[in-house]
Amino acid sequence: MTWDYSRLKGKIKEVYNTQDNFAEALGMSRTSLSQRLNNQLEFSQNEIAKAMNLLGEDESNMVAFFYTPEVQKHERD
Repeated sequence: MTWDYSRLKGKIKEVYNTQDNFAEALGMSRTSLSQRLNNQLEFSQNEIAKAMNLLGEDESNMVAFFYTPEVQKHERD
């Protein structure tokens, strides 16, 4: 399953201006953050909790930022 991180990306831009700035605050490389945002690696529970704190979001909003399934486009035959 892949996740839709569009809301998370918007919040990162709003609060940190760039993903690079957010990655630094989160304590990871920009490559590591990019891999997570592109569904190549998964966020750990600790990374999710820290991200929510850094973004000033209540943990009750975690599902909207980290657990929204990406809508798959199906080709028609």
